[in-house]
Amino acid sequence: EEQLHWAPHHCSESKTWEKALEHCRKHYTDLTSLLSENEQLLVQRMMNSKRAQTDHVWTGLRFFGGFWMWVNGDPLEYQAWTGGRLPHCPAQHLRCGTLAREGKLWGTRDCEEMRNFLCYK
Repeated sequence: EEQLHWAPHHCSESKTWEKALEHCRKHYTDLTSLLSENEQLLVQRMMNSKRAQTDHVWTGLRFFGGFWMWVNGDPLEYQAWTGGRLPHCPAQHLRCGTLAREGKLWGTRDCEEMRNFLCYK
């Protein structure tokens, strides 16, 4: 059983991406990154057991200065985008990353949407 490099915490309150980031940094460490398929599956298992209220939850994925990156500085090596590839030039408002509760897919959403989110403990 592979160990996670962090202990995930699923926040069942819904916030915008920025507010979720603020909340994670204040009460935990940061919004989460996903560095392997195994890690992602463990997180999804947790989301299902905790009954996530939104079908997609915020992760620490953000589009900045022409690149997608994890806000905590982790390398963006493992990727699981819907459609199989990273959206190179997302529309102005679709610049925050989500993880679907079902399937292995990352999506891009309007950063102002209210969603559950994942923090590092």
